[in-house]
Amino acid sequence: MSEVGGKVWMVKGAGKWFPGTRDELLAAMHEYVDGVELSGVRGRVVSALAPHAGYQYSGKVAGYTFKALRSSADRYGEVDTVVVIGFTHGLQYEGVALLDGDLVRTPLGDAVIDTDAVRELASMGRSIFIDDRPHAVEHSAENEIPFVQYALPDAKLVVGLIGDHAEGTITELVDALVVLAEEKNIVVVASSDLLHDADYEKVTKSDKGTLGLIAELKVDGLLDSWSYEQQVCCGISPLVVAMRFAERCGAADGKLLCYRNSGDDYPESRGNWVVGYGSVVFSVSD
Repeated sequence: MSEVGGKVWMVKGAGKWFPGTRDELLAAMHEYVDGVELSGVRGRVVSALAPHAGYQYSGKVAGYTFKALRSSADRYGEVDTVVVIGFTHGLQYEGVALLDGDLVRTPLGDAVIDTDAVRELASMGRSIFIDDRPHAVEHSAENEIPFVQYALPDAKLVVGLIGDHAEGTITELVDALVVLAEEKNIVVVASSDLLHDADYEKVTKSDKGTLGLIAELKVDGLLDSWSYEQQVCCGISPLVVAMRFAERCGAADGKLLCYRNSGDDYPESRGNWVVGYGSVVFSVSD
């Protein structure tokens, strides 16, 4: 992404959630994105699911999402703006907090924030506002940014964090994104992991069902399966936004590209703490 002057937001996760040097992060991106072989993705991708855990756990799954986004852009034209929607693990508030500023700086360089889109979205609903504070303590959206930089280097960014699960918040954000999509070519990326549990078999079974609902665009079924006691998605609100946006764009279903959990790659975690990760994209016909 090209560099411009202005207010710079420094990522907090470099060296913690993802590699902290340019060379190390480039090597990770090359492995996770360039090393992926895609099949069966048809049409222009309008929204997607990507996980947000530490890259050593979820990076190889997230790479499928961003390889698909890059392939879609190669076929259908450059994406103007990637709207990354995360959520807050530790804070609760009403609405969607959009990151302020002109640039996001990662070890890969400066990603340009689409300030016009940020202001426009914030003007379209009482639940959507500009506020940096939640972003200072949250990784769910930030962890997607290096992938955007690598896969879609000419795209600008909008970065939002949803602080609640209210239907009004979700509806306002989807409505605003639909308006924005009439003005520019955008892609919505929902940041969500899947079930967290000690039981490897339980996580694997639960995630299979959850990903089936997601790929079939069964929003109501997904919402019915989620509760605070059984969080089948760690990022349910961003995911519902991405699914409903896809429906509004004309998508009939989604495509599951990859699933793994931490117990697959780190068997010693079974019986302790296992987390699921999925990659799904939603496309519209040519």
